[in-house]
Amino acid sequence: MAKVPAAAVAAGGLIGGYGVARWTGKRQLGGAVLAVAGATAARQWRQQAGGRAASALTAAYVAGFAGSHPLAKKVGAWPAVFGVAGAVALASWAVADRRG
Repeated sequence: MAKVPAAAVAAGGLIGGYGVARWTGKRQLGGAVLAVAGATAARQWRQQAGGRAASALTAAYVAGFAGSHPLAKKVGAWPAVFGVAGAVALASWAVADRRG
């Protein structure tokens, strides 16, 4: 079975976490999706690029989550979520995924 790239896991966690929270009305459930995907991506980042890169990418993931909130006030919720998910996915690919 093919391994899902960490970039897709991280972007999916940000998008899926927001979607679950919005559609169920339960922020904690969305947070659980966000946390599980983030932990999975962090493990992959550590395996592919080492601890320092994993720490930086995890910080970018958390910053993307936090940054999407004020950004949503300017551009809307979904555009903000897709924007930060894309940025985190691009960083993941550049730092970890393209290495294989």
